[in-house]
This record gives sequence, C-alpha cells and structure tokens, in this order.
Amino acid sequence: MRKLNGQKLKTRVIYNDVNPEWNEDLTLSVTDPKLKVLLTVYDHDTFTKDDKMGDAEFEIKTYINALTMHLQDLPCGTIVTTVQPSRDNCLAEGSRIIWSDGKLIQDIVLRLKNVECGEVEVQLQWIDLPGSKGL
Repeated sequence: MRKLNGQKLKTRVIYNDVNPEWNEDLTLSVTDPKLKVLLTVYDHDTFTKDDKMGDAEFEIKTYINALTMHLQDLPCGTIVTTVQPSRDNCLAEGSRIIWSDGKLIQDIVLRLKNVECGEVEVQLQWIDLPGSKGL
C-alpha cells in the first residue's frame, strides 16, 4: 500500500510467493512535493487481520525538482541526478533520476523498516492528467 497526503493506494494480492512482483501502476496526486510517500507491505490473511511486514518512506522532492529543469533536449539515458542513501531515507542503494524516451524516470530500491529484512523496488514517472495544473 502507498500513502501520500491522505491518499491510499493498494495493490492486488500475490499468493504463495516470498518474492512477489506486482508490476502495477499506481497514481498519486501530488499537491505538496515536500511530503514523503509511505509504502507499507502487508501479508494477506483470510480469517484474521493482515500483518504488517514492514514499511519505508521516500521523498519525491528531488524528482519533482528535476521535472522543472526542461530536459527535453537531453539524450536518452542521461543521468540527471542521483539520490544517495542516508539516515534520512530508506534507500538501499543510490537512486538515479534518468531522462529516457522523453520521460523522467527514477528507479528506487527501498529497505523496509520495522522488519528483519526486506526490500521493495519502485519506479517513479510523472503523468500530466487532463485538467491538472501540472508543475
């Protein structure tokens, strides 16, 4: 589940897999780029409450700043910036923001907190929705 500024999104359940792959697109409306996204992983229980398996927070501020840089003329595959792991984030490794095929993409590997071990991979992409203000 992902959460940003009161918005909650939930993926489908993956059964009988210790390394699930969702490959789902989830869309959050960004109203304040300074807010962090909270990602929480749960197991799925049929007859009892789902158990929390871990969580991670990540910032989108650096990604949003890169969006405002007018990168249209960059060659495909150009690394715009890299966000390094620190005490203030859940990054398991450096996260590159890349200009690729006319889009800005950020691949993120998050180390889950409040659990013995676990990582989640996320990819950020900006989508301008019709009728939205944009950046």
